[in-house]
Amino acid sequence: MLQEMVSVEIADQLTVFDELTPEEEHQRLYLERRVERAFYEAGKALMELRDRRLYRSTHKTFEEYCRDRFGHSRQKSNYLIAAADVYENLTTICCQKSGIEDLTTTGTQILPTSEGQVRPITKLDPQEQWEVWQTAVEEAGSKVPTGRIVKDVVQRIMERTQVPNTYQVGEVCQIIVKDNPDLKGKGGCWAIVSAVNEFSCTMRMWNGEYTVRIDQLKSMNYTDSECHDMQSLSARINKLRDSDNLEEAALAVLKHLGELKRPYLTEFEQKMLRFIELECSTTSS
Repeated sequence: MLQEMVSVEIADQLTVFDELTPEEEHQRLYLERRVERAFYEAGKALMELRDRRLYRSTHKTFEEYCRDRFGHSRQKSNYLIAAADVYENLTTICCQKSGIEDLTTTGTQILPTSEGQVRPITKLDPQEQWEVWQTAVEEAGSKVPTGRIVKDVVQRIMERTQVPNTYQVGEVCQIIVKDNPDLKGKGGCWAIVSAVNEFSCTMRMWNGEYTVRIDQLKSMNYTDSECHDMQSLSARINKLRDSDNLEEAALAVLKHLGELKRPYLTEFEQKMLRFIELECSTTSS
């Protein structure tokens, strides 16, 4: 009796699936492919809207257009555009290797289904994107890998290749934020190398010192004379920053100077900096 009750209970727990008709199966595959390619289609559409400036009849900038029309930032649009490029690269390389033109995640090739899955590899060249993606797919058990898995693969490859740190103390570099939350708001800022580590540099920016990975730095290729001028400017800015008498307006000027894309100050910027220095010295005396 007990055995019969257990058998009935197990049978009740089994899920019975209805088989699809051939037409329904075809529709399912079609819709799944549309879902898989949704981020790709969005990225390609945004790229065309941006490149052809099809927003110009209603908005001055692409950023304003994206915010008003789609409710997201330009950065989100850029992520989608970059992800569409990755998707295209992956499918192109796969076609070259397999000779199969119609690729889907449910078929012969595991492909990304969201922008976040490929964000860690957007900066890599196409072949590197392919190699990282294939490794991530394997680690995910031949399923679509998460963005975290892809990011971990990229990080391990970076550590394994051990690219030599060629930066030098005193060199002027531009900050590339990437995935470092400590650098939020500092993308594009210039900084002076104050210490060279194995895989990172200590950088002196307008508002303090930060440890930055070498893949988050880009040399501004200034001459020795230009580097010396920027080092002097950095020293002046940091001396002012340490002052207790700075007002918000003065901080805004220092922030502007810390984001320069040139190795010199305009005459007006020179006057502003001297004025702030004079005010701070007068207040402190």
